[in-house]
Amino acid sequence: MSQDRRRFLQQIGFAGMGVLATGLASCGNASSPGTKSGDSTSNNTANSAAAPLFFEISLAQWSLHKALFAKELDNLDFPVVTRKEYGIGVVEYVNQFFKDKAKDTKYLNELLTRCRDNNVKNHLIMCDGEGNLGEIDDKKRRTAVENHYKWVDAAKYLGCATIRVNAYGEGSREDVYKAAVDGLSHLGEYAAKENINVIVENHGSYSSDGQWITGVMKEVNKPNVGLLPDFGNFCIRRESGELYQGKCVEEYDRYKGVQEMMAYAKGVSAKSHDFDAQGNCIDTDFNRMLKIVKDAGFRGYIGIEYEGEKLSEKEGIKKTKALLERAGAMV
Repeated sequence: MSQDRRRFLQQIGFAGMGVLATGLASCGNASSPGTKSGDSTSNNTANSAAAPLFFEISLAQWSLHKALFAKELDNLDFPVVTRKEYGIGVVEYVNQFFKDKAKDTKYLNELLTRCRDNNVKNHLIMCDGEGNLGEIDDKKRRTAVENHYKWVDAAKYLGCATIRVNAYGEGSREDVYKAAVDGLSHLGEYAAKENINVIVENHGSYSSDGQWITGVMKEVNKPNVGLLPDFGNFCIRRESGELYQGKCVEEYDRYKGVQEMMAYAKGVSAKSHDFDAQGNCIDTDFNRMLKIVKDAGFRGYIGIEYEGEKLSEKEGIKKTKALLERAGAMV
């Protein structure tokens, strides 16, 4: 993320939770659309493009992080707002907005009820603040793996298909590589028992290097472990030394990176910031990106993740949706 998420992250100290509650699971389905042509996908009735799209649009909760942190929007209302305000029927949560609720079945049931009442599908949970799966210290890495168990369980409970994790670690390129392979392999084994995917986003440092992260995936070699290519997160090194803030001094080519990552993609994040007068994203050529995604055979969810400063979150989300619909119908 372009903003320093770590300011908001707090470790969550309890593990594990119950299994899928019956009666409410219809809000989501752990066997969500796959990513390649030939995989089955559910219809997203919210898509309003004039021409059929090869993907379905979802909304990443981080697009509304300002409103959520300001308490102008509550996590429980996220599915309601997604449907009523934006006409989108698939959501992607961020765990920090319900960080103490991973095993609170009463809370999760209320969230499921609001999804059901608004015909909204739960797709994934983006997990931060639980430790890094590329941590080179064995003990810390094992702790990070175990910290994610409760989010695998919460994803299962909510009917999500996937959790998004971080493969960050401090150390040499080779050492973090080996650690990430180990951490993702162990978490993938646990998640496979619940039919949940574990995916890594290009999210700074080595993970924003397309060759590095795809190499990790090849080593892990598990069908439920994959990637979440983000159109905009390809800064490998910043002048400040921070992951998300400061001038980028080493950046991986975003089009090359997405093309490389698509071989393991189980979702796509359509990052947007500012737009020109024609409604095109200034930083990223969406037509070019969507052609890369389509040519890879992807037929799953593309999540809107607006992070701009010039437009309000509401306007930015709507602009990004309109751009996805327009560009998606053209490729």
